[in-house]
Amino acid sequence: MPKRLFLEQFGAVHALPVLHYRMECAQLVRMAVERVRPDVIAIELPATLEQLFLRGVRRLPQISVLSYRAGTESVYLLIEPADPLVEGARRAGECGIPLHCIDVDLDSYPGHHERLPDSYSISRIGLEAYYGEYLAAFSGESPCQEDRRREQGMAYRLQQLAKSHGRILFICGMAHLERIRQLYGEAQAAPLERTRRDGISLSNLHPDSCREILAEFPFLSGVYELRRGPLPEEPVEKGTGLRKRFHALELINGGKEQLSEERMMENAMARTARHLGASGLFLDRQRLMYHLFSEAARHYRQETGDDIHIWQKRAFFRFARNYALQGGMLLPDMFQLLAAARGCVDDNFAYAFCRLATTYPWQSDSSDLPTITITPEEIWGGSRRIRFRPRQKRHKGLSQLGLLKRKRETVTGQWLEGFDNPSICSYPPEDIAVEEYGRFLKRKGCQQLSEEQSRTEKFSSSLLDGIDMRETVRSMHEGTIYVREQQRVAGGVGSLVVIFDDGGKGDSYPYRMTWLGEHEQESDMAFYATDPAENIVGPGICRCEYGGFLLSYPPRRMMDVWSDGDYRGAASRGELLLLAALDYSIEKHVVYVAVRPPRSIFKQYAARRDRKIVYIPLGTLSPQKVAQMRIMHILSGRDKRDIARDYIW
Repeated sequence: MPKRLFLEQFGAVHALPVLHYRMECAQLVRMAVERVRPDVIAIELPATLEQLFLRGVRRLPQISVLSYRAGTESVYLLIEPADPLVEGARRAGECGIPLHCIDVDLDSYPGHHERLPDSYSISRIGLEAYYGEYLAAFSGESPCQEDRRREQGMAYRLQQLAKSHGRILFICGMAHLERIRQLYGEAQAAPLERTRRDGISLSNLHPDSCREILAEFPFLSGVYELRRGPLPEEPVEKGTGLRKRFHALELINGGKEQLSEERMMENAMARTARHLGASGLFLDRQRLMYHLFSEAARHYRQETGDDIHIWQKRAFFRFARNYALQGGMLLPDMFQLLAAARGCVDDNFAYAFCRLATTYPWQSDSSDLPTITITPEEIWGGSRRIRFRPRQKRHKGLSQLGLLKRKRETVTGQWLEGFDNPSICSYPPEDIAVEEYGRFLKRKGCQQLSEEQSRTEKFSSSLLDGIDMRETVRSMHEGTIYVREQQRVAGGVGSLVVIFDDGGKGDSYPYRMTWLGEHEQESDMAFYATDPAENIVGPGICRCEYGGFLLSYPPRRMMDVWSDGDYRGAASRGELLLLAALDYSIEKHVVYVAVRPPRSIFKQYAARRDRKIVYIPLGTLSPQKVAQMRIMHILSGRDKRDIARDYIW
């Protein structure tokens, strides 16, 4: 048996000290049952709650909430898989072992808010070393009156059970075990307590609440649940590569089966459970977080087309570790993981991570029990909030995780109803953003030209455009001041070409179009992008990704550049757009943004037309802004502009 397990034995009692609602301790309960082979299992829970508690245990993996009134307050008890008391009751039922709830029913249970070491350390140093450090830190504390009554009552009931049973497995919180062991050696009287409690109710937990209030985040609880039984088969996902076809458009394109989002989440959980091994192996929380990150990266890539780079992955785990260490923990909690995902990658990855981490496939809002919604403030006394950009209007209701309310199809093919309009148009806020970014790149190009034509000379009679600090410092040994003169650039910037991914002659960006500006403040635009049919995000709303685009001002002059025979000699789509930009530019300069500069033949072609290409390396621009500019949406009809903001992210 692994060295992680530790049992405190006194008389017929084999006591397991645990931390409530911690997955590591739930696994220790399973180990303890296998080692002790007890005649009876006793848990730290009042007998007045036993009947409904066991009913909730039998409902697992569906999560239940046991609630009752204690004075003026409502008390909630979550019945979730990764809790040691719940695991003890489940194993008792599965193995046919009698279960006894031996705690004393009081109206007020004092809350213990000790700063304990991270429970993950149990999987590294074992429970015995962990419990020894706990006793050394808190052994001098005196219990309150309520705890004293409870511990005397539990010691009495253990004495009674020992009269008729040879081996007793007692599952108890670490705060009480040492004092119960001492009281067990003394004669105890039956406790004065409540023998019946009215107003107890058992409810089904609403899925939205399930995302927020579980002590262990739902993905961890789900993997733990899967590993309790035979491991699921390796899931097979077809047609879910870089670009996945959504919803009923797949039926139009050949009738291939497409997995639903819920099924993809379940497959991610099943893959993680298989990779972490069978139930006999101790579930490592750190490895589970690594697999959660990898699965979120898969979903992020399928939705946005962007890969998670190795430096982002390294930064994520380093940031999360340091964030956890600041709070005295070894591993980060759910809030810290989301903060790391948002800060080290972007908001869309944080959304994908959050959606997957809060997935619990067994929970439903329909049940044989009444469904209840609970806020974190009601059950834990507080919560921390995190916001993902772009900001959306606040949703009414329970969840503060607003982006988890991102609209989805309720019925397959529902969004096809929006494609009955043959005309297409763009989304105005995106048009404004692209035009503003285009103006920024044009200014950057002019500034670059000005810097190329500037000259530096020794100061004589005029400061010109200011002191050249770099040259002055470099020549400090001469004792001379250098001044700089900025040369004015003749002519402005007429056209702009931005190439995110040339794609060569491949078919990564098959969608090509030329759009004319709708008014005098918009440029004409030619672009190539991913197929709109591959990503349907709303009724008549498609999400695409630019491979590259051309902006030319003034508007309403551009013909369809993709069918123009003058450009058939271009070796790639990017070169075609550059040729068109040189043709349609009414100003001397054309800004070209790409990973690599254009071939020299294009500079010669531009010179013959009295034009000049200003090259800006794509790597010098903000990666976040570039990623934001690559996304565009195509709407089927102008009427979709009124509803697009509810579906575009």
